[in-house]
Amino acid sequence: MTATTDRRGELLRIAATLFAEKGFKNTTVRDIAEAAGILSGSLYHHFDSKESMVDEILSTFRAQLFAAYGDVLASDDDARAKLERVVRLSFEAIDQHPAEVAIFQNDADHPGSFERFGYLAERGVQSRDIWLSLLNEGVETGALRPDLDVHLVYRFIRDTVWVAVRWYRPGGDLSHGDVADQYLSILLEGIASSAD
Repeated sequence: MTATTDRRGELLRIAATLFAEKGFKNTTVRDIAEAAGILSGSLYHHFDSKESMVDEILSTFRAQLFAAYGDVLASDDDARAKLERVVRLSFEAIDQHPAEVAIFQNDADHPGSFERFGYLAERGVQSRDIWLSLLNEGVETGALRPDLDVHLVYRFIRDTVWVAVRWYRPGGDLSHGDVADQYLSILLEGIASSAD
């Protein structure tokens, strides 16, 4: 890895943190440059705009996440195990890439209005298809209840998993694995105690 590559990666990490904290629209090139200890003009040696920075941040993150999801879908695991693995991967992503998840959760609509970010909508459809496929497989194989409204369950899972980026703190009292365990217990077993 070259010094230029290292510096690009460092600048992307700084930008991701600022985009997550301040919002993409509210973060200026000057903000990124100041946080990196360089002049604004020096940033343009590495990136032509902040849009290029957020593009690289989001496209790299989403490609890695969807490659991991793809491995789960291609596995021989049963439907319930696949669903559990995808939930765990999602919480792991929140733990390991909180800035990237926060940017997508909070600001995806703004970059999505630019043609170059068309892949965000495509990834949204792909994400929906993955979850619906897992849920339908679960219903069809009897791993999940036959009366489930899979579209409603998908929306519930999508919104309750990814919103965790707003309260989950990496390195806190609960690991991402602990949160995933509790989430899966609630999702698959419910919260009411079983009657004797």
